[in-house]
Amino acid sequence: MSEHIASIRWNRNGQAFDYEHYPRDHDIRFERGQTLKGSAAPAYFGSADGVDPEEMLVAALSSCHMLTLLAVAAKKGWTVDTYEDDAVGTLGKNAEGRMAVTHVTLRPRIVFADKVPDAQELEKLHESAHRNCFIASSVKTEVVVEPR
Repeated sequence: MSEHIASIRWNRNGQAFDYEHYPRDHDIRFERGQTLKGSAAPAYFGSADGVDPEEMLVAALSSCHMLTLLAVAAKKGWTVDTYEDDAVGTLGKNAEGRMAVTHVTLRPRIVFADKVPDAQELEKLHESAHRNCFIASSVKTEVVVEPR
């Protein structure tokens, strides 16, 4: 087992504290020293300069799928030259009627070196990556993979 640490730092900085005006910008610090500027989505009075939690969830699902797929491909002897994904998350109401990221579509485009899996092998590769992705196993969100 392992632990993964993220520290959030926010400060009102003297600004008004009512729903329309309090600052949403904050710092997200990770255990190895990286810092990311976070905020709410602009639709929720956030700054376009920061990454919102919904975007981070979509990115985490996409990144995890890619990293898991690369591991599976390497073990199968398929060399991946490039991997691109333009993932999209949809915010909507879940089964309980609460706002949630209800659906994420991953659209990976993979270029293999010499040995290229056929369509059935590629489908199994994505299924294995999804099944073994730690993040996908951790969320209730529907995740669909649409290889390009």
